[in-house]
Amino acid sequence: MILARIEATGFRNLEGAARFGSGLNIFYGDNAQGKTNWLEAIYTLGTTKSFRTAQVRDCIRFDSRECLLRGEVHTRSISRQLQLLLTESAKELFVNGKREPVVRYLGNLDVFAFSLEELEVVRGTPSERRRFLDRGVVSLTPAMLSTLSQYNHVIKQKNRLLQEASSSSNPAAFHDQIEAWNEQLVDLGAAIHEARTNYVERLNRVLDENDHGRAIFGAERVTLRYRSQMEGKGDLSDYRRLYGLRLKERLGAESAVGHCLIGPHRDDLEIQADSRELNRFGSAGQQRSALLLLDLAQVEIYNSVYEESPVLIIDDLDAELDRGRIEALLGEIEGRAQTFISTSRRAIANRYRDRASVYLVERGRAERESEEGFAGIGVDDGKEPNAAL
Repeated sequence: MILARIEATGFRNLEGAARFGSGLNIFYGDNAQGKTNWLEAIYTLGTTKSFRTAQVRDCIRFDSRECLLRGEVHTRSISRQLQLLLTESAKELFVNGKREPVVRYLGNLDVFAFSLEELEVVRGTPSERRRFLDRGVVSLTPAMLSTLSQYNHVIKQKNRLLQEASSSSNPAAFHDQIEAWNEQLVDLGAAIHEARTNYVERLNRVLDENDHGRAIFGAERVTLRYRSQMEGKGDLSDYRRLYGLRLKERLGAESAVGHCLIGPHRDDLEIQADSRELNRFGSAGQQRSALLLLDLAQVEIYNSVYEESPVLIIDDLDAELDRGRIEALLGEIEGRAQTFISTSRRAIANRYRDRASVYLVERGRAERESEEGFAGIGVDDGKEPNAAL
């Protein structure tokens, strides 16, 4: 999978379009010029979300009412034209000019990202780690997005009833309606639990089999454990039955507090190195290293399932890694995924110019440079991806 071209209109401060090489692509330039914005545009085009903000509409330029991203994606057999239109209230998705629902749009450009914001996966709240797992699950099985959406919808509907029950003089009057929602939660929750635990098993196998940790960081291997909220409450191997029983047992308690107490929306992912939880005991360097190892593991899983490469984004590379680790990381990535990185250091761009497509970013425009560092024009002129723009 190769993102050959992207064009941005009204997205942050970006201007124009750019064509990319199939391997390493480097955006460099001074701060606040738009390097990260180009990476964010790529991520948003692929996932319909931002890795920097929870509200993707925040990407619309302040003087615009909408923004538009267009991209050209090549796989081994076909090419696709992707388009994402964002307004303050809507998100419209198109593949080859045909409007598509998000579940059919996702998978046309699969993107994994490493950034300062993504570090919340390691050091932040359980919700960040659940989202990390769910993104990985959906990258392999896009239809799981519908299951997750349905589950969240049922949780919201059930919570409304529980709030009414908690303020009622007769909470039991709501129990039949609540139990109807619980029946749906059992089916949906069991599917989510199975998908997440299977994905964690895949990640652990990859983390155990490869040597990325020692090769890049000289570190011990990272290990993961999916921690169900229902641990110690019964047989997790029969999750569906256990979930149903626990929902019945806790119906009174949920009615009293006014919200759902049980389900995969309260689970967590434990990330360890040297048998220590990284979110509690890991240094900032260990946390960054662990996230990069997880990203590489996701890329490897994707490659093994699809025999196709995803896109990998690494924001502010030189702020996270020293020169030796950058060399090791890029060596590990080479040939595994089309990669986009940003850096504020021209020296890094120059160091890899012989094996990368290099773009100088100024005032939102990405100018493709030749190997000698000559900056060409700043907008796409329709030439082939390997030609200087």
